[in-house]
Amino acid sequence: MNPQASLIFIISLLLGTTITISSNHWIMAWAGLEINTLAILPLISKSHHPRAIEAATKYFLTQAAASALVLFSSMTNAWCTGQWDITQLTNPTSCLVLTSAIAMKLGLVPFHFWFPEVLQGAPLTTGLLLSTLMKLPPIALLYMTSPSLNPTLLTTLAILSTALGGWMGLNQTQIRKILAFSSISHLGWMAVIIIYNPKLTLLNFYLYAMMTAAIFLTLNTIKVLKLSTLMTAWTKTPPLSAMLLLALLSLAGLPPLTGFLPKWLIIQEPTKQDMAPVATLIFSLLSLFFYLRLAYCTAITLPPHTTNHMKQWCTNKPTSIMIAILTTMTVTLLPISPMILTIV
Repeated sequence: MNPQASLIFIISLLLGTTITISSNHWIMAWAGLEINTLAILPLISKSHHPRAIEAATKYFLTQAAASALVLFSSMTNAWCTGQWDITQLTNPTSCLVLTSAIAMKLGLVPFHFWFPEVLQGAPLTTGLLLSTLMKLPPIALLYMTSPSLNPTLLTTLAILSTALGGWMGLNQTQIRKILAFSSISHLGWMAVIIIYNPKLTLLNFYLYAMMTAAIFLTLNTIKVLKLSTLMTAWTKTPPLSAMLLLALLSLAGLPPLTGFLPKWLIIQEPTKQDMAPVATLIFSLLSLFFYLRLAYCTAITLPPHTTNHMKQWCTNKPTSIMIAILTTMTVTLLPISPMILTIV
């Protein structure tokens, strides 16, 4: 793709995200979501492969339906209350429709079917944007409307997302699909506490985005898309493979890595709210299995002639400073968690 065109689309993404997270009026938030959707479509379909075109079409149809529901919800609320302010969402029907719309935007169960297919058809860099930056505007809308949302509905969506996100990722061999189900599972963790502690949800999202960015950028550097390729990728940059192993274990939530912090705090929060069964039902072991599977494939050192596809013995570009910073933060932030919590 033309560099100037890529720059325009990236700036449009940042503009749409900024408009949505800084707006007080529903129409402005909706306009930001639409700018985001239109800007990401060329980035998904830039390879002109049939799978990429299919992914872009699925993404457009799903996001258009979700945006229509956001508009319908805000108009219904304005009709009943005379308020277009995002924080004044008081009509129960509007709250239910908005929760469904944002669940569709995010890819929460049962509106999750589009996300693995779109991520599988998109390049790794676009997949990184879909998993992190494109999730920020809907999360911000949930954050602003959290006092009005239905806790039963959100808790149900969260438990289903953590369960199905872990269960459906078990038999996958494509790394992008595994990371898509990982995203669905993590979004379930965020949704379960958005009503009780919205700031903790934002902290979880920031840490998730940081860990996912480290993994996507590492995979993009070593040019790996499948588990079979991951097993022979150690010959390219062994130190980067070692950091990928630690980043995957951090995303799984194992102590003493950074990913343990949000899981620990989220398990604490339902317990404080006398919701011990919910804390028990948030399935972490299912997703832990496929993270360990990915980590095992990263750690295994098969000789590079065991599979019949072309091997790239060295990377085309050196490991960037961004990957070094992200992987370091992904591994080492847990000891300073008291300072992080005081900032949040």
